[in-house]
Amino acid sequence: MSKDYPRRVVEGLSIAILVLDRRLRLLFMNPAAETLFELSFRKAYRLALPNLLIGAEAFVAGLEHCLKNGHPYIERELQLILPPGRAVTVDCTAAPLLERDQPTELLLELRQVDWRLRINREEHLLAQHHTTRALVRNLAHEIKNPLGGLRGAAQLLERELPDPALREYTGIIIGEADRLRNLVDRMLGPNQIPVHGEVSIHEILERVCGLVGAEAGPGIRIERDYDPSIPSLWGDADQLIQAVLNVVGNAVQALAGQGVITLRTRVQRQYTIGARRYKLVARLDIVDDGPGIPSAQQEQIFYPMISGRSEGTGLGLSIAQSILNRHGGLIECVSQPGETVFTLLLPLDMTG
Repeated sequence: MSKDYPRRVVEGLSIAILVLDRRLRLLFMNPAAETLFELSFRKAYRLALPNLLIGAEAFVAGLEHCLKNGHPYIERELQLILPPGRAVTVDCTAAPLLERDQPTELLLELRQVDWRLRINREEHLLAQHHTTRALVRNLAHEIKNPLGGLRGAAQLLERELPDPALREYTGIIIGEADRLRNLVDRMLGPNQIPVHGEVSIHEILERVCGLVGAEAGPGIRIERDYDPSIPSLWGDADQLIQAVLNVVGNAVQALAGQGVITLRTRVQRQYTIGARRYKLVARLDIVDDGPGIPSAQQEQIFYPMISGRSEGTGLGLSIAQSILNRHGGLIECVSQPGETVFTLLLPLDMTG
């Protein structure tokens, strides 16, 4: 067993682990804790726990009592508010480290309860998408076969018609058959073989910003909040540009010429997408301050042909979800009036 084995075990835990001194100042936090607090250990070192929480006086008092009496302290479904106001629900276990008669350090374990809810939601999204894809593939097969026969028959009929004026009708049949075939192909999403290579998520975002700049107009402002530490990922740049463009394009249309779109990137450590866990995941939040998506529609937005606009085809988000799934990722959405957040998750370590 190597000397760094205990360290690797602690770093691999999905539970947030913190070690605090008698003044509740931070002495250690593992990567799961960094993810929970969205703060690196280097910046958090020696900070007092009350500075990392908002309005948690009762919780802090319980930890101080735990240190004073040397007895474990347990809280279930504890609501914590982390700066700048992000709420999380955790199960908490605190235990004094009894190296001497009077404990001077405290081991704190925080397990997110909403983590399980997120996993269930992601598994539902993935199952929903796979079911939809299978349905669309079967439907495409059933539609394209008779369409091919219909188009071929119209072409043969066109050659036999004695009156050239009647060919206008066969032309309509052929044109509509081609339109339906193209629609089915779009429902299936990209069908070209992916060309994988090293891809910078920020280069993709800048390319998308350039593409939507003209469409957005002067009333829409795009703000960037990038994490420059995100490494390159392995994927198809063109397909990922298409996926991000579809989501950002939807945000532009939702704002109807006036509003703010924020592009925010972060690294998630020891993160689970569906049922698979990755060491590193790139998280891209596309946030707009538009009217929001009706709650009744939020469960359906990734289905093909579902659109909130009368002129929309409802294929953009379905295609984007398909592209992310091909890269081992996922798209989630949370929306309320004044804030809609589409979160794109992409593994940076495909080995898991």
